[in-house]
Amino acid sequence: MSARSSFRGSKFRHVFGKPASREQSFDGLPITRSVHDTHCCAVNPAFIAVVTECSGGGAFLVLPINHTGRVDPLHPRVCGHRAQVLDVKWNPFDDHCIASCSEDCTVKVWDIPVSGVQQDLTWATKTLMGHSRRVAVIEWHPTAENLLLSSAYDYKVLLWDLSQPGSVLRCPVRVVMMPLLYRCPSEALLLSVAFSRDGSALAIASKDRRIRILDPRMGKILQVSSRGPHRASKVLFISDKMLLSTGYSPWNQRQIVLWDPEDLSEPMYEEDLDGAAGVLFPFYDPDTNMLYLAGKGDGNIRYYELSAEKPYLRFVTEFRSLLPQRGLGVMPKRGLNVKACEVYRFYRLICVKDLVEPLSMIVPRKEVDLYPLTAGNQAAMTAQEWLKGVNRGPVLMSLKPGTRVCNPYPELVPERGLNRQPSPHWIHMEPDLTALTRADMDFMEEVPQSLNAHVTRPLLSSCPVPPHCEHYFLLQAFYKQQEEIRELRERLNQKEERISQLEIEIKVTRNNMRARF
Repeated sequence: MSARSSFRGSKFRHVFGKPASREQSFDGLPITRSVHDTHCCAVNPAFIAVVTECSGGGAFLVLPINHTGRVDPLHPRVCGHRAQVLDVKWNPFDDHCIASCSEDCTVKVWDIPVSGVQQDLTWATKTLMGHSRRVAVIEWHPTAENLLLSSAYDYKVLLWDLSQPGSVLRCPVRVVMMPLLYRCPSEALLLSVAFSRDGSALAIASKDRRIRILDPRMGKILQVSSRGPHRASKVLFISDKMLLSTGYSPWNQRQIVLWDPEDLSEPMYEEDLDGAAGVLFPFYDPDTNMLYLAGKGDGNIRYYELSAEKPYLRFVTEFRSLLPQRGLGVMPKRGLNVKACEVYRFYRLICVKDLVEPLSMIVPRKEVDLYPLTAGNQAAMTAQEWLKGVNRGPVLMSLKPGTRVCNPYPELVPERGLNRQPSPHWIHMEPDLTALTRADMDFMEEVPQSLNAHVTRPLLSSCPVPPHCEHYFLLQAFYKQQEEIRELRERLNQKEERISQLEIEIKVTRNNMRARF
């Protein structure tokens, strides 16, 4: 069958966008007005995170995915940054772990409780301090756990291993790119990054509007596009044999271009779209070979179907709305409603209405192969294995309820945060009342109920198991001591973080003074 006839018989030719009602949307969110070309929104099956306007620092909201409707203006936020937050990204292997980058030159990793953010969250699980200017781009590794890439305006691209001990990390495991001899090349200032499906290659679009393919382990540049007419803004891996970029032509027309990752000298395919000024965000679904293009400030989303043969790209249809979008979040495939034939779901940030609107892509008929095996939420390897040169594809899962796919790789034990899962030592821990004397039991009856509840339900803190206590007072003193130790550790970590931030401010101030004189 030819490529044209296969397109004509596609089961996705009737796909349409179905926006949610206002009651099923997130209303009343003060969405950020930042001019950075980031999505400012991240979604997973448990939570949605949206960067918001904030005075006196940076903050973002984390809401349960089912907490739709009007949002309380005083809802607690994640507000640990000292400057504006530029982007947020959920960990693909942990629905309760999120990373954020900010203008305060840091990247922070947060641990979200199972019940959501009940009070303002100011303490981050990890703080990455390796940049001296604002951090604009962050990206998780697609198959290895605890690996995070960051790029900043100090012309550094760093790779971090979050499994390293300590709450403040200053040394990355890999320096992918950095300035040499006080030269700040434009290729080191990234506009967009994208890992390949197995994470063995990294595609970047830089300030010089050229595309490069790098080895993220060594930082070696493998391919560079020519200085052609296409000025790239965003880049995306389609497969090992195809790369997509969006940008502008010499006549300021928005373009989509397909490349061969092994040869970037000439593009495989080019198409001009329109003359709008907003950046085009590409989204690709490898399970259905569907490409979605959404422009910043546009009200429409275009759908394309990709093929490995010419003509490569075929326009299907588009969703149109009168409300412009500032950014978009995408729900992972494991969070879709398969009973409603939903194949993709966006979360549109509409600043003019302070609204986050879910938009479902629906196929109006049921197909047997509509939901093939897709990437799951389990890592294929550890960070140490990837750093040693191991390459593995994502661990696949089935969207059919009750179906389990065998993992071809060794099982990895996920690391869970203290806020979400109590230590196993506390699960069945209760005071040994049989060892108490009659006088002790009489005294416990006179103790107020609040204090008695405090003793019989121990704190879920990271303290060791207490010794076998035969007296009530000793048990109470033990819990109080462990709580004081935990508070002192938090103060000590905050002190180290503050010292590092002041060192960075001093360095930036000195550089500015030298530039003036």
